[in-house]
Amino acid sequence: MDTQIVFDPALIAKYDQAGPRYTSYPTAPQFHERFTVADYRALAAASNAVGKPLSLYFHIPFCDTVCFYCACNKIITKNRRRASPYLERLHREIALQGALFDRNRPVAQLHWGGGTPTFISEDEMRELMAATAEHFRLIPDGEYSIEIDPREADAGKIALLRRLGFNRLSIGVQDFDPEVQRAVNRIQPKAVTRAALEAARAEGFRSVSMDLIYGLPRQTLASFERTLDEVIELGPDRLSVFNYAHMPELFKTQRQIRAEELPSPAVKLEILKTVIRRLTGAGYVYIGMDHFARPDDELALAQAAGTLYRNFQGYSTHADCDMVAMGITSIGMVGPSYSQNVKTLDAYYGHLDRAELPVYRGVHLCADDLLRRDVIMRLLCNFTLDFAAVEAAHGIAFADTFAPELEALAAMADDGLLALDGTGIRVLPPGRLLIRNICMVFDAYLRRAQAPRYSKVI
Repeated sequence: MDTQIVFDPALIAKYDQAGPRYTSYPTAPQFHERFTVADYRALAAASNAVGKPLSLYFHIPFCDTVCFYCACNKIITKNRRRASPYLERLHREIALQGALFDRNRPVAQLHWGGGTPTFISEDEMRELMAATAEHFRLIPDGEYSIEIDPREADAGKIALLRRLGFNRLSIGVQDFDPEVQRAVNRIQPKAVTRAALEAARAEGFRSVSMDLIYGLPRQTLASFERTLDEVIELGPDRLSVFNYAHMPELFKTQRQIRAEELPSPAVKLEILKTVIRRLTGAGYVYIGMDHFARPDDELALAQAAGTLYRNFQGYSTHADCDMVAMGITSIGMVGPSYSQNVKTLDAYYGHLDRAELPVYRGVHLCADDLLRRDVIMRLLCNFTLDFAAVEAAHGIAFADTFAPELEALAAMADDGLLALDGTGIRVLPPGRLLIRNICMVFDAYLRRAQAPRYSKVI
């Protein structure tokens, strides 16, 4: 597919608004507590009749130190022993969840996220993977990934992760500039990051990703260019370059960031423009949203083949999976539903001590939800939409079902974001950075009066 991307400041300014990131549709604000554990059990039983592969997600919420920018659900503690009672309950949840799904369903995808999964000890890592293997069918060629903090993942720990079956690694970096690191309380020398990357390559990890953030305090265009120089020299397989959303009223740790030290919107746009120019110039393919990958990486290959997918971990090569999520706050997708676990340790421990699944809310997807999710995911992953394919999949007449949406898209077509005709939609290079805006046209929930708070699109 054509991977060109055009940075158009006028269009970005015109469409600069808040909106969902669409790791799901409907998005999390639509989840409700009328969705029960009984609903989840029924959906799991029904999913066994379909027999899709499984994707497992484990949330490890602990961090040794707080990064001021972070909006994740985490527990900051120096006490490593706090992980033990949590992992004990997580093992119980694994057993409860494993009992719901047929053992002949392979685990095609597995991910440890956080927090900081490398917070736990090597023995605890071994025990967690052993418990998983006891209740689910792990396979040698699955896509098994983990997020690491390179400050506490030396070569020995990375070798252990490879032996446990992990073959993809995501390394948190954010910015190499010492001033920026001090401003966000994440001191991480480049040598530490390089050592983790080199250890992963030596152990045969299939893909190594790095996370960067633009818009952090004390960042300048020149300083972030230096970070990009260093990142390109390290040469990870994938890059996620996220826009920092400063919402201290929602995330308490962000209150420790001085707003006057944040780069201006104009500087942020210049940084973004430079990111696109430098990474595409270095040979990376713009996958979409915040993601870049080498042309031979599986994400780029899946996008070229039209099989790319998007879920709660971002872009994925495994579209045809039921996602079983474990740990506090984790969100799963089983059959036509999403479900989320309780958010606090006390609630989580209470449920598992009573041998209950800790699901506390979710949503059943109706036919309209499934249709709109399909449309949004096709656009996010492929930058194209074939009306006939959607009509065949859902038994609709696209022009009749989406008449108001097509009218809204016509204005976007006039602005050069997309090409629109009777057969489909093709997102043009100036529209690729604004793909969230295009998808928002199909979001029925955004039209309701009480819209939830989202981050800016750019």
